[in-house]
Amino acid sequence: MAMLTHAQIWTALDRLAERSGLSPSGLARKAGLDPTTFNKSKRITGDGRERWPSTESVAKALAATDTAIDTFVQFIEDTARATQAVPLLGFAEAGAGGYFDDGGFPVGKGWDEVGLPSVHDEHAYALEISGDSMKPAYRDGDVIVVSPGTSIRRGDRVVVKTRDGEVMVKELKRRTAKMIELQSLNPNHVNRTLAASDVEWIARIVWASQ
Repeated sequence: MAMLTHAQIWTALDRLAERSGLSPSGLARKAGLDPTTFNKSKRITGDGRERWPSTESVAKALAATDTAIDTFVQFIEDTARATQAVPLLGFAEAGAGGYFDDGGFPVGKGWDEVGLPSVHDEHAYALEISGDSMKPAYRDGDVIVVSPGTSIRRGDRVVVKTRDGEVMVKELKRRTAKMIELQSLNPNHVNRTLAASDVEWIARIVWASQ
């Protein structure tokens, strides 16, 4: 039997939260735990090692959601069959040089790795959101999976990198040969219209942990 991985357990907890209509922090609160117990930032130690959730925290989460251990095991087994190891980078670092090639594909060193639901794109990568500039769509600590090989349509959420190094998450409103119109996910932030020549790459968001 294959060993359990950190990603399988944490993803199973994410599925438990989702099944209960909760965020990971909402699940922790419901279980009477510190709200940050299941946050993405708590899954790695300060020196970069993967951290397991405690048996007690899992037991409290199951009790709080009235979920049988058999169901949680099924979540783990489903996750084991349908996970893909993807490179992970903090969103704040995405604008720095050396992490992407000209086509928006991940390259170079400095990437971590995380197991997430399979998106069937070998070039897919994950970005961890920092700050509140993308609320309510994405919150601090959420992880988004970006697929540079997936076609993009109007209404898709996308990551855009400009030639001057700015990286942003927006919704694609309109795209022509000469320009790209982007709608902000946060109503407090303005929409953007960029010349196509100013855009280095644009890639579709295909999954998000919430």
